[in-house]
Amino acid sequence: MTAKGTTRLKVTVMPKNGVLDPQGKAIEKALGGLGFDAVGEVRVGKVMLLDVAEGDPAKARALGEDMARRLLANTVIESFQVEVA
Repeated sequence: MTAKGTTRLKVTVMPKNGVLDPQGKAIEKALGGLGFDAVGEVRVGKVMLLDVAEGDPAKARALGEDMARRLLANTVIESFQVEVA
C-alpha cells in the first residue's frame, strides 16, 4: 500500500539478448541436474519496487525510466521495463 500522492513502480532489468548470462546458465544446468529436463534457456534479472512521491502515474513512470537509464540498469548490456504497480 502506498501513501497518498505516491505511486509504486515495478522496474524489471534483464540482460539483453545475446549478452552472456552466467547466473542463468548455472541455474539452467542445476535444474537439468535435478531432473527438470523441460527447462530451456534461463535468464536472470532483477526486479525493484519503488515508491515515488508523484501522484500522476505517467509522471511517476517517466521518473522511473529516468532512474533506470541513469542508475538501475546498465543500458549497454541490460534492458529495462517500468510499470506502475
